[in-house]
Amino acid sequence: MSKDSKGVLTDYSYTQNRELSWLRFNRRVLEEAADDTVPTLERLKFISIFTSNLDEFFMVRVGSLVDMASVSPKDVDNKSGMGPKEQLEAIHEVVPGLIEIKGQLFQRVSALLAQEGIQDLEYPDLTDQERVQADDYFRSAVLPILSPQIVGQRHPTPHLDNKALYITALLSSKSDKKSLGFIPLPAALPPIFLLPGSQGRYLRLENLIRHWAPKLFGKYTVEETCVISATRNADLSFDGEKFEDREEDFRQLMTKMLKKRANQAIVRLELGQKPSQTMMDLLTGMIPVVTGQVYYDSSPLAMGYVSQLEKLLPEELRAKLTYVPYQPRWPENLNRQESMIDQIRRRDRLLFFPFDSIDPFLKLLEEAADRPDVASIKITIYRLASTSKIARILCRAAENGKEVVALMELRARFDEANNIAWSKMLEEAGCKVIYGMENFKCHSKLCLITLQDKSGTHYITQVGTGNYNEKTSALYTDLSVMTASPVIGADGAAFFRNMLTDNLEGEYDALLVAPKGLKPSLCDLIQAEIDKGSDGYICIKANSVTERDIIDKLQEASQAGVQVEMIIRGICCIRPGVLLKTEHIQVTSIVGRYLEHARIYVFGKGDQVKYFIASADLMTRNLQRRVEIACPIWDKEIQGQLQTILDTQLRDNAKASFLQPSGAYLRKEPQNGQPRLDCQEAFLETSLHHPEPAAPVKKPRPETEKVSFLQKMRRLFGGK
Repeated sequence: MSKDSKGVLTDYSYTQNRELSWLRFNRRVLEEAADDTVPTLERLKFISIFTSNLDEFFMVRVGSLVDMASVSPKDVDNKSGMGPKEQLEAIHEVVPGLIEIKGQLFQRVSALLAQEGIQDLEYPDLTDQERVQADDYFRSAVLPILSPQIVGQRHPTPHLDNKALYITALLSSKSDKKSLGFIPLPAALPPIFLLPGSQGRYLRLENLIRHWAPKLFGKYTVEETCVISATRNADLSFDGEKFEDREEDFRQLMTKMLKKRANQAIVRLELGQKPSQTMMDLLTGMIPVVTGQVYYDSSPLAMGYVSQLEKLLPEELRAKLTYVPYQPRWPENLNRQESMIDQIRRRDRLLFFPFDSIDPFLKLLEEAADRPDVASIKITIYRLASTSKIARILCRAAENGKEVVALMELRARFDEANNIAWSKMLEEAGCKVIYGMENFKCHSKLCLITLQDKSGTHYITQVGTGNYNEKTSALYTDLSVMTASPVIGADGAAFFRNMLTDNLEGEYDALLVAPKGLKPSLCDLIQAEIDKGSDGYICIKANSVTERDIIDKLQEASQAGVQVEMIIRGICCIRPGVLLKTEHIQVTSIVGRYLEHARIYVFGKGDQVKYFIASADLMTRNLQRRVEIACPIWDKEIQGQLQTILDTQLRDNAKASFLQPSGAYLRKEPQNGQPRLDCQEAFLETSLHHPEPAAPVKKPRPETEKVSFLQKMRRLFGGK
């Protein structure tokens, strides 16, 4: 037991720091590049994903810790007792090892790709003919837009854009005075040059420019060159003080804050190799970083080029080295030709992305946009695809005279500009766009269709775990439930009324809504299982668990003998299996072809079991600082489908790992001759849905049968 920064006695024996837990998650992403069952080009993609994940981690999480270290250095993490400086030191200690593994795996995967003719080359590796091709490309396309710059009295240190690549050169004058030169890689050029006539031999742009660098600095001699990249703090704070100026609307303010992001402090300096001490001294003299913020990476510092490489490969070669393409299926229990609204009125429907297509939901929206009895469509939007069909259908609905209300969250990190653009288009089409709560991000996934006819008002409500984004619905595992429940529909209507009036204190009959109602309800549901002792059962599938009160409640459940099974993809601050504390808790993490994103909460077993799907992870930000929704699932068939998902993932022995009491992960392996089970492969091969039985057809009475009036009476009254 130790006291936290507020003097509260806190037990750290069964918890761990969230940043270190996240780094372990990203290591599992990287380890997919070592899996021989993964196609070779997909293994390179996992290295690329690891790299972009780490970039965002430094921009956001490390950036936040750097700010905390200067503003509130005595703040203590309530899962580890570490202050911001200690956390930064721990991060800087772990990351170099991950980068070393990345470099080793990059070399291994590159060697395998080279066997297929896909080669990441440096200039000396080129044939004479290829050098002519590369030189022609450099002179015609690259050189005209290069901007080499010397740092000196008349040339100030250049501003290093966030995550941009620069060729840095150590320059020597005729008097042997040392200085630095910088060549920014032009953002307008493709990151790779595929050599003409080859199937996959290519030069990365930085390697081509680096070869030519000695000729680009005039009278200076280039003694050495190095590729560098600076990562800047992108953790913009959206505290209330920044929104007190009511003379500007919220969208204008967000646009200004996006511009500010480019000027944030540097939190990491990456170098493609270890330079000479002279060059290093000059670099650190002009770039404000400390020793722990400098990282050396022999593999590419930016790996966004991998997606372009895949597109440039011949189709036959690409097919050999990537996953077999999968076309999401139309659920067998939904009729393409029948009204979606009529089918949902018969019973609730589930979509399981990416295995099911998003088309049934799009069909529902299209139908709602055109039906005369639909009065309104109301929807929460966190992230949209750049070419969003959903947004265009909403515009069409508004143009058809429907009331369309879009609760648009402009603060979806790194998607702000896209959301600003869509909000303008929606408004121009006649939609009513609101921007959520001050100080609370709206992360809920709710769409409410209101119908009105002679019999009254009716609702079709869709609740999901993922964004209204056609692109990510094919990449993330998510759930979408569509229901005609009048109770859930009435709650949905109340939710939008509350959001339109800035009311976070609303009451709901079925939906659990954060920030007021979700966390207390979850604690009550856990407590109900604690009251059952060893007969209690909890199963939680989520992306992350960081909220201390929930962690402590789950630990209490374990001590009461409740069986707790958790499927947590990323951060997990509870350590399972700690003697006398969390020994009845098991935590599984699955990293595979698709990003596990669905949230399912199950409490109890048998007739009293309660199922929920949710937009919220068990994180402090989700439960206390966001508007989130968890929806009860009452339909028995959908409950069975959710249980099938959980059971299959808990049996996965191909992509799953067990979290150990130490905080490390142990990969699950088939035991005692068990067959290999990859849960995502299983869902690709087998649908959760069964064809809906056809309605009984009434047989027509044979025309030859004639029934007299007297016979009819006898049949009605049983008389002879």
